[in-house]
Amino acid sequence: MGNKQLHFKSKPFIALNLVVLITLLQCIALTAQLLSYQASIHRALDKVERRISLDSAFLDVGNNTLNTPVNQFAIFRYLGRLNATLKDEGYPVLVREIQGVVTTKEDFSQYPKPVTTSFKNAEQEITVEMRGKSLLSALSFSWAALALSMLLTPFFAVSNRTKKRRAIVEEIIPPTPKLVINLKEKTISNGIDDKAVTLQNKPLCFYTALVKYCIEHPGEPLPPHKDVPTELLALANKSFGRLIELGHTKRKRPDFNANLDKTLSEVRAALDEVFVGYSEEKETYYPPRAQGEGSRSKQHSYALPSIREEDIEIIGN
Repeated sequence: MGNKQLHFKSKPFIALNLVVLITLLQCIALTAQLLSYQASIHRALDKVERRISLDSAFLDVGNNTLNTPVNQFAIFRYLGRLNATLKDEGYPVLVREIQGVVTTKEDFSQYPKPVTTSFKNAEQEITVEMRGKSLLSALSFSWAALALSMLLTPFFAVSNRTKKRRAIVEEIIPPTPKLVINLKEKTISNGIDDKAVTLQNKPLCFYTALVKYCIEHPGEPLPPHKDVPTELLALANKSFGRLIELGHTKRKRPDFNANLDKTLSEVRAALDEVFVGYSEEKETYYPPRAQGEGSRSKQHSYALPSIREEDIEIIGN
C-alpha cells in the first residue's frame, strides 16, 4: 500500500484561518456572555424586589393613611445590611434607595444601570431604586474560544489537492445523457447539449405517460395489438391537461388508443434526433420496434423495460 502524502496550505493562509476562527468563536462567546448577563440581571432584580417586598412588613416605611413619616434611620440600616448580603452572594445588583432614603455607604460607579420599581404592601406603596452592573463588567476574553480555535486550525491547514484532482477526473469523464421532457416548451432533449426536438401534443403526452407508466410497472409488457392500459391512458390525459394549463392548446383530448403506430413512430423519430451519437443510451428510452412478424406481433411490446426514475427529468410536470 502506498503512503498518502499530506499537503499543507501556505503559512499566511493558515494564520488567516486562525484569526478568523478566533474572531468568530470570540463573537459567539461574547454573545453567550451578553445573554447570560441579561438573564442574571433579570433574575437578581426579581429576587431582590421579592426580598424587599417580604421585609417591608417589618420596615417602618411610614403610612399615608395615618400620616406617619418614613423612619429614615431604620431604612438606612436596612439598606446597609441588604447590600452587604447582595455583595457577599455575588448578585450583580445593589439597592440605592427605598422610599426616598438613599444609602451613602456604597460606590455605585460600577452599577450604572438604574431600575426603579414600586409595589404595594398592606398599608402603602413602596418605591425602590436598584442599580445593575455595567455590561462591560460581564464581557471578557474567552480562553476556551482561543483553545478551540487552536484545535480547529489544523483541520483547515490541510490542502484539498486530492479533491481538486477528483474534480478534474470528473470533468474528463464525459457526462451521461438522460431524457429531459419539457412540457413548458413541448420538447425532449438529452440534458447535455442544447439540442431539443419539439413534439406534437399527442406524441408528447403519450410518451410522457409511457415513461411514467414503465417506471411504475417495470417488466410489464405493452403489446400494440391490445388496447392501451387504462392507467397509461389516465397518465396521458393528465399530461394533456397540463398542456392546457400551460396554455399550449385548447383542443379536446385526443384518442390515445387511435393510430398508436403513428404516435410511436413520431416519438422514435424525435429520439433518433435527440440521441445522435448516443445510440447505446438511447435504447433505454426507445420504444422497441416490432421484429419479423410486423408491428402487430403478439410477442412485440413497446414498453421501456430498463427505464428508471433517475434516468429522466420532467419539467413543468
